[in-house]
Amino acid sequence: MHVRRFFGDIGGVAAIEFAFIAPVMILAYFGLAEVTQGMIAQRRISHTSSTIGDLVAQGSATSPAEISDIFTVGDTIVAPFPTAPLAMRVSSITADASGVTHVDWSQASNMAPLAKGAAVAVPATIFSANQSVVEADVTYAYSSPVNYVLSAPITFSNTYYLKPRISDQVTCKAC
Repeated sequence: MHVRRFFGDIGGVAAIEFAFIAPVMILAYFGLAEVTQGMIAQRRISHTSSTIGDLVAQGSATSPAEISDIFTVGDTIVAPFPTAPLAMRVSSITADASGVTHVDWSQASNMAPLAKGAAVAVPATIFSANQSVVEADVTYAYSSPVNYVLSAPITFSNTYYLKPRISDQVTCKAC
């Protein structure tokens, strides 16, 4: 009689089902929160690269001090994420008459600038012979603050190419 009553009692079924489902739901919640934060960081990196490139492309000439201020703008865009793993570079690239590209000048923060005069690979659809573009590179190592699902850092990087707006080329004499 007691055995029949034991198997017929459904009073604790909800608690047992909750005990099975709760860990999965909590993991899914933290996983979605971490993935969402990672997506926000990736979008900020994209926004940073387009903004710093656009700020340089708006003028006909720039200086290392102006570029330093532009890198400060990049740091501000990425905030409130930690800016320590943020690396930025702005370069002016020109194609000669035969379409071979080379670096006119390059400035960087937390990464190496491109060597002046070095040949660089630029997609052919970006510009043609005797044209110049501003290349903005940003790299960021995103580490999740929770570390339940995304335990290893993810590196986001983005490159934008922008044509100078006012002149044919953005110059930087002290770069």
